[in-house]
Amino acid sequence: QVQLVESGGGLVQAGDSLRLSCAASGRTFYAMGWFRQAPGKEREFVAAINLSGGNTVYGDSVKGRFTISRDNAKNTVYLRMNSLKPEDTALYYCAGGSNVYVRPYNYGYWGQGTQVTVSS
Repeated sequence: QVQLVESGGGLVQAGDSLRLSCAASGRTFYAMGWFRQAPGKEREFVAAINLSGGNTVYGDSVKGRFTISRDNAKNTVYLRMNSLKPEDTALYYCAGGSNVYVRPYNYGYWGQGTQVTVSS
């Protein structure tokens, strides 16, 4: 059974940092991505990484602040989030797919999400 389990979310203040983790089990994905969704908004691409880690892509709103990485020995992907802003508040989802895509529909496997709330 394939599972993606996110962790690391929480309530922080603006300017703080957080690191999200997503542990995959049941298979290894060539690409893993992070998306987020705030209430009343569409799911937004955050970042994605390929198997070697040599190809990373970021959404415009997080470039320069967030860093995606992965540890293949642990089958885990991370999202380091620095300089957090209130507009980063959302439910953050991990996704597994066959390539580094920015559209949610290109990912076939999803976790349940972890909440990140940034207070001003």
